[in-house]
Amino acid sequence: MANQNQNQIRNRNQNANRIVTTIAPEEDFDLRETRPSLGGGRVVGNDRLGTAFDLVEQMDYLYVRVVKAKELPSKDGDGNPDPFVELKLGGFKSVTKHFEHVSNPEWNQVFSILKDRVQVPNIEISVKDKSRNGDDLIGLVIFDAIDVPRRVPPDSPLAPEWYRLENKRGERARGELMLAIWIGTQADEAFSDSWHLDYTTVNGDGVASIRSKVYLSPRLWYLRVNVIEAQELQLGDKNRQQPDIFVKASHGNFVLRTMISQSKNLNPSWNEDLMFVVAEPFDERLVISVEEKVGPNKDEGLGKCMIPLHDIDKRMDFKPPIGRWYNLDKNTKSNSRVHLRISLDGGYHVLDELTHYSSDLRATARQLWKPAIGVLELGVLNAQNLAPMKTKEGRGFTDAYCVAKYGQKWIRTRTVLNSFNPQWNEQYTWEVFDPCTVITISVFDNCHLQGANGNGKDSKIGKVRIRLSTLQTDRVYTHLYPLMVLSPSGVKKMGEIQLAVRFSCSSLLNMLAMYTQPLLPNLHYIHPLSCHQIEILRHQATQIVSNRLSRSEPPLRKEVIEYMLDVGSNMWSVRRSKANHYRIAGILSTLVKFIKWFDQICTWNNPFVTILVHVLFLAFVCFPWMISSTIFLSVFLMGTWNYRTRPRNPPHMDVKLSQADTAHNDELEEEFDSFPTSLKQIDVVKMRYDRLRAISSRVQTVFGDLATQGERFYNLLSWRDPRATALFLVFCLVASVVMYITPPQVAVTITGFYTMRHPRFRDRLPSYPMNFLRRLPAKTDSLLFHGSSGLHLLLAFSDCDNFLTTFKFVLSIVLFSCDNCIIGTKLAVIEEIMLQFWDYAFLSRRLLSDYKFLNRS
Repeated sequence: MANQNQNQIRNRNQNANRIVTTIAPEEDFDLRETRPSLGGGRVVGNDRLGTAFDLVEQMDYLYVRVVKAKELPSKDGDGNPDPFVELKLGGFKSVTKHFEHVSNPEWNQVFSILKDRVQVPNIEISVKDKSRNGDDLIGLVIFDAIDVPRRVPPDSPLAPEWYRLENKRGERARGELMLAIWIGTQADEAFSDSWHLDYTTVNGDGVASIRSKVYLSPRLWYLRVNVIEAQELQLGDKNRQQPDIFVKASHGNFVLRTMISQSKNLNPSWNEDLMFVVAEPFDERLVISVEEKVGPNKDEGLGKCMIPLHDIDKRMDFKPPIGRWYNLDKNTKSNSRVHLRISLDGGYHVLDELTHYSSDLRATARQLWKPAIGVLELGVLNAQNLAPMKTKEGRGFTDAYCVAKYGQKWIRTRTVLNSFNPQWNEQYTWEVFDPCTVITISVFDNCHLQGANGNGKDSKIGKVRIRLSTLQTDRVYTHLYPLMVLSPSGVKKMGEIQLAVRFSCSSLLNMLAMYTQPLLPNLHYIHPLSCHQIEILRHQATQIVSNRLSRSEPPLRKEVIEYMLDVGSNMWSVRRSKANHYRIAGILSTLVKFIKWFDQICTWNNPFVTILVHVLFLAFVCFPWMISSTIFLSVFLMGTWNYRTRPRNPPHMDVKLSQADTAHNDELEEEFDSFPTSLKQIDVVKMRYDRLRAISSRVQTVFGDLATQGERFYNLLSWRDPRATALFLVFCLVASVVMYITPPQVAVTITGFYTMRHPRFRDRLPSYPMNFLRRLPAKTDSLLFHGSSGLHLLLAFSDCDNFLTTFKFVLSIVLFSCDNCIIGTKLAVIEEIMLQFWDYAFLSRRLLSDYKFLNRS
């Protein structure tokens, strides 16, 4: 099938030059296994011994901790100095903050730099006095780089020592400086708070956006507001007899409203639920307002109340909360009130991710949490061959950092400046409560290194997803994952990221027991939410998470969170539709192979195999109790046989499966278009609309055919065709008598042998049941159609080979699920419908070619 699809694409490229290949053929989008030196060479691919920082490559750093100074000399005998410390290491230089008029300052600041960048023999640490006319040297301390001691955790921190200051001539100066200097790794406790000497090009608040950081998503709850009724409302216009009254609820930036009450009086009732997503701590209040619709886009308030969420009951099950009356405030004096049931539903899991990419499936209430079943460890090693994301003075550069999310925990690595091959080597851990979850890792380019002056958005470089259930426990996976970005111009490889992943299980029995449990908390199944509700609530949840984390310090940008949470990924896309089509085709390919194999049995292509099937069939008829055991044994043997070719690597994003390598540029532009559309070219919008109509017409036709077949089966007993129903009832009566006097084994044997009879005893005409079924009426006679020309419909069907394949598969499943047909009838029906589809497609292509020829003539 893959070769056939490639040939179809190649033929279309030759016949129509409008298709543009969006990726270069030499680009490699495959996953590659690597063997880095993890944990300083102490960890190999299947090492089961887990220690801190054993999933990253060891990086040696030179650390300098400047603690304090004492007895510094006064400034020209005119008061205490304004001291600061300057660290100089070849071309790298950095300073501490300065104090004003202090002779015994305390800094307690740590500097670090990669040991590989230390290219000078000496490390110079100077204490200077800040002055407007130039900084004055108070004294300095010089170390030989080769004599710096080495310290690696779990060794205790190196104790700082007092060093006497010297002048440039090596003579002793007044004052002493307490500091510590050592060679360590990124596992050092001081690493996260240290100031890297190669970050001196970053100014202002941009320094905060460079460091590593761990974020926690806010704890989200579903807020359910059951609006029951209102009483003693006062209208602005007392002469209005039948007011249209509704209730509007708002929390934060989200506003919901009920339907207009059916009781047109001053005591309306609704009994309607409104649901919000709220986050702890519950700072904002719930605002309830009762309003009257007095005209188009014009509402008049009848009163409102503000309800603090701290007083709302939290419930773990679906017991109805206690209803309460709330007084409505209005400018005039009134006794208006509204009856509400408000609760915080902790028995649900608040979805902020797509269901198939969820990293956490626990309920909101901690009382419903189960113990963790394992630990997930992630080592973010490095990236390779990143694409330049920014330009400065005609030169491209990238400031890359990595973000990973699993559960409520977000991690952000440090930003590596101006490097296409950044080295992070940072390790993080998460508790795992369900193995059927996904961790998401993305790489971004930092565009906020100039503090408040940077107004750009962080650019996405690529994303990786790893499903934990596809990993073997206690095995270390080290791979280079391709980083891809899909844009209106096509898919582009932005580089690769090297990750080390290990999933450790604390109890194998507990983990296996999870496979028998519901995926979501019980309340999702006992009192399910509608799909529309879930989509709206997910939008609220993503907005709350992005707003909360963007206010952290340093902030996790909104564009980063939306990319990680796949905001707006449910929009219509021709590319995704094609990808889903090929996924369905892949799933049903086994069924199609079985149908073809059985057809070869029935046509006696291989007499030996056909006779063997007859013998097995007779054995099953004579010993029916062996059927179920044989089926399960066959499945077991097939699974055991497939163990040899089991997947050995984690799944990764597949360009071919996503149909990103063959997508038209116009299809990609449509996929990235906003909703509603922002296009101003009417011709482009019209063309896309016509294309969507063509696709919809194909789907509409298949749905109509399926409905027709179902209605024909239904009309067997409906007496819509009295003669057909009478014939069918007579057949059923005769069949009941025959089946009563005929042993079941004999009936099954006759049916099986008749189905697999030799072609010499077959007729090329349709079978009697098929002829009878096709003559039955359907509701197509009652449908209203317009009498337009079918030429445009034929043009729409001219390029539908791929869709025809899917339709045949769907029809095969539907027909094989019918119990009123014998196997031979089902095969005949499938064959007939396939032939009709192919004939129709061939006719469409012929008419299209004739139409094009006439146009050229």
